[in-house]
Amino acid sequence: MEMLKGIRNIIFDLGGVLLNIDPMKTIDAFGKLGMEQLVGDKGLTYDHDIFYMMEQGKITPDEFREGVLALLPLRVSYQQVDDAWTAMLLDFPTIRVELLKSLRKDFGIYLFSNTNAIHVERFHSNFRNQHGFEVSALFEQDFYSNEIGYRKPSPESFQEIIRLSGINPEESLFIDDSLPNVESAIACGLKGYWLEPGQKVEEIFREYL
Repeated sequence: MEMLKGIRNIIFDLGGVLLNIDPMKTIDAFGKLGMEQLVGDKGLTYDHDIFYMMEQGKITPDEFREGVLALLPLRVSYQQVDDAWTAMLLDFPTIRVELLKSLRKDFGIYLFSNTNAIHVERFHSNFRNQHGFEVSALFEQDFYSNEIGYRKPSPESFQEIIRLSGINPEESLFIDDSLPNVESAIACGLKGYWLEPGQKVEEIFREYL
């Protein structure tokens, strides 16, 4: 595979690459709680600072929950907020678990996700229930924006991943389904691969399955 020439490390995005997600499920769930106005002109997005602050670890889960409640017409439980917020998280297909295990024989495998503490907890729990072990065991290190304090596509986020992992960026491939994220990674010295809409990560690594 041409793109793996000289590559020693692969950094994967999570949602839309390894983990199946459906952001509309969260938008619909928040809509049922009375939050339709947060779907802005950008499409599948949450047009409120509270969501970005949560992804950068600038507020606690309870501060996030209270912030969401302030945007709702009626008071609901923290559990209802969490369930709506995590509704987008679907399954982590077995074929991708097997792919990562196979790739680890030849590469250092890392994870870098724009996410938040509530999603991380639910995603780890869902994975444990589905596969019977900890998802972190698949990676040399797994990095989450809320823990490192920076979100993709900021250059600081990629610089921090390079610093924390100690990898040589020139020997490292970053794979994401967001083109701006890939472009930023390349600008920071990493190699990049954009997983285009409809493309599945297992299809580009067929020889490892």
